[in-house]
Amino acid sequence: MEEQDSADPYVPYDGGGDAIPLQELSGRGSNYAMSNGGGGAGASSSTHLLDLLEEPIPGVGTYDDFHTIDWVREKCKDRERHRKINSKKKESAWEFTKSLYDAWSGWLVVTLTGLASGALAGVIDIAADWLNDLKEGVCLSAMWFNHEQCCWDSNETTFAERDKCPQWKTWAELILGQAEGPGSYIMNYFMFTFWALSFAFLAVSLVKVFAPYACGSGIPEIKTILSGFIIRGYLGKWTLMIKTITLVLAVASGLSLGKEGPLVHVACCCGNIFSYLFPKYSKNEAKKREVLSAASAAGVSVAFGAPIGGVLFSLEEVSYYFPLKTLWRSFFAALVAAFVLRSINPFGNSRLVLFYVEYHTPWYLFELFPFILLGVFGGLWGAFFIRANIAWCRRRKSTRFGKYPVLEVITVAAITAIVAFPNPYTRQNTSELIKELFTDCGPLESSQLCQYRSQMNGSQAYPAGSDAAAAPGVYSAMWQLSLALVFKIIMTIFTFGLKVPSGLFIPSMAIGAIAGRIVGIAVEQLAYYHHDWFLFREWCEVGADCITPGLYAMVGAAACLGGVTRMTVSLVVIVFELTGGLEYIVPLMAAVMTSKWVGDAFGREGIYEAHIRLNGYPFLDAKEEFTHTTLARDVMRPRRNDTPLAVLTQDDMTLAELQNIISETSYNGFPVIVSKESQRLVGFALRRDITIAIENARRKQEGIMLNSRVYFTQHAPTLPADSPRPLKLRSILDMSPFTVTDHTPMEIVVDIFRKLGLRQCLVTHNGSWTLRWDCLRSGWCTGLSGHCFLVSVRLPGPTAPESSPGLQGSCRDDRSPR
Repeated sequence: MEEQDSADPYVPYDGGGDAIPLQELSGRGSNYAMSNGGGGAGASSSTHLLDLLEEPIPGVGTYDDFHTIDWVREKCKDRERHRKINSKKKESAWEFTKSLYDAWSGWLVVTLTGLASGALAGVIDIAADWLNDLKEGVCLSAMWFNHEQCCWDSNETTFAERDKCPQWKTWAELILGQAEGPGSYIMNYFMFTFWALSFAFLAVSLVKVFAPYACGSGIPEIKTILSGFIIRGYLGKWTLMIKTITLVLAVASGLSLGKEGPLVHVACCCGNIFSYLFPKYSKNEAKKREVLSAASAAGVSVAFGAPIGGVLFSLEEVSYYFPLKTLWRSFFAALVAAFVLRSINPFGNSRLVLFYVEYHTPWYLFELFPFILLGVFGGLWGAFFIRANIAWCRRRKSTRFGKYPVLEVITVAAITAIVAFPNPYTRQNTSELIKELFTDCGPLESSQLCQYRSQMNGSQAYPAGSDAAAAPGVYSAMWQLSLALVFKIIMTIFTFGLKVPSGLFIPSMAIGAIAGRIVGIAVEQLAYYHHDWFLFREWCEVGADCITPGLYAMVGAAACLGGVTRMTVSLVVIVFELTGGLEYIVPLMAAVMTSKWVGDAFGREGIYEAHIRLNGYPFLDAKEEFTHTTLARDVMRPRRNDTPLAVLTQDDMTLAELQNIISETSYNGFPVIVSKESQRLVGFALRRDITIAIENARRKQEGIMLNSRVYFTQHAPTLPADSPRPLKLRSILDMSPFTVTDHTPMEIVVDIFRKLGLRQCLVTHNGSWTLRWDCLRSGWCTGLSGHCFLVSVRLPGPTAPESSPGLQGSCRDDRSPR
């Protein structure tokens, strides 16, 4: 397949191979790399097998854009580098210093990543809060203050009206000179919508013009990159700069999105940029991904103020290869990032956590039932959201509507602002909404949710604790929360996937927190009016605190986020770090596990895996189970009448013949055999390495002609005296490619391919039949749980038995975007 450039940077890169899948193949992935699959019989490393007498060829061992790395080769390259450093460190003090620098470079790069991630997160938090309040008014004493900071020094604020101060002026007060009345409401409404549209337009314009990769959450792409895929520019400096700026604008526009997911992308950009300062990581793609794993932990650490949860998130959710030393460095990066964020103190409360809660009552056993119900709601919401959002994103990709990303963002922002303003729970910042829903009612709370009737005077409503009769303000707030719940559900479906930075953590938590608070208030009033029921009789005495509605909001938030992402352990740790509610781990665990079970009943994929499949990224999920019961030969394609395999011989090809094979095929690599008569496998040569080696030889050696003999052996064959200079390519040959036999069970083949991160594998039959397994990491095949099918090849020749099944075909690597 010919490689094509994508005309529209917003259209995910779709590609396809021309290999025909099996009859059970139900669909085709896009932008896949027909990674030559399988696993088997020994370690593979062309770097380890370089001819030591030759100078290494520049560029050999590198990867093109939209290709998958060879983990085995990269690990062998790192071992060779480490062995070389250790052998020289005793020669001189300088070499010993270089060895120390190499040993500590890993800690240094994660330290720099943590520092940069914490600093950028603090700037984003402060700027987003200021721009969000700018939609409602401005601080006259200092324009760079948000609403809360503007009123800190005011002497005229009260507990009931703590946000009102002379220094802060609404737009109606500034423009019309009046704070109340229909005219002021309309003016504030207009300015709120105007600023929201302005921020959204500026964000999508910057993304479209300067960095198309800055859109979206970034976590699906981070997962794919950490699994070994190459996406040039996705973690570059331009993406980092534009994502940081547009993330602030997108959050301030009021769209139903969060900044937590994109902060992981920002942190990984920092890790990628700093890794280029150290040759240990810049020249090894596998080592670089260890830094990116630590960076993703730092991103979650600064997003939620949860360093331990960040490490577990990196381990459970995004990392493909996570050795023990990466665990330590991830923990250290998360620690440094959290320390920097705490030093900046963007929230102004001297706390690291985003939603600090302090509940005064424990939870009781009978409350597990409503907690589990919230888990069921979270699982149902997650399954519904994934299907609805993927259906909308697929429609966006397949219709002309996707060609106008700016118009789409403006439309969604306009609808969001117009509908959100009348409802105070949708007008305010989503993080502030979650904080209010988590908060336990007390004497100092002025929220409508805390307006309970005084037990001493039934006609008086005042902020009270639990187990009091709800005043009309509480019922009014519940109606508003119900409308806010419907609004958030609908708008989040259409917002996630827009061409602006958009995270899903906070919107999902907001939906769960709203549902949880409603359930909590309902259970609280039920316990108050029916305290003699057997459920409440033992724990809920008259006049005693029993139910904490804020706890239900926290449990509901965890359940909904778990239903969408299918996270478990890391989610529970993030939530209790996020809130400080260490005592309530059991309710959180019950709700999260229920949410996962219910969601898995409708589909095992989380939202990030679903977007990976939608965008066609090559990804084999390590958590997915395969139940294929066939052998490798049972699912092989193409068949007898298809194009035979293009192979290279070790010493009887000319340069013209080699170039002709390369120009007429689009294969990723070629098996090298002894000869056409003796089809014994010698090794495997990558297409890119062959091309680079030929260009390097023509540039540096004289006498290389089209009729020059090409050989992959240790010693050059005997040639006539008048023959042109031969071209030796043994240094690029992989002498020990992974191989399996055609009787290998498919479960073993897929498991080896997934766990070892192989890029290619050769399948053999009786040692002389060379078959090739091509694994479409994003292809769809029912027999392999939606991931792979086999492409087999047979070497033509007189030794082929007539009774053989005729498995023949091509070694392909079609990763080109379409």
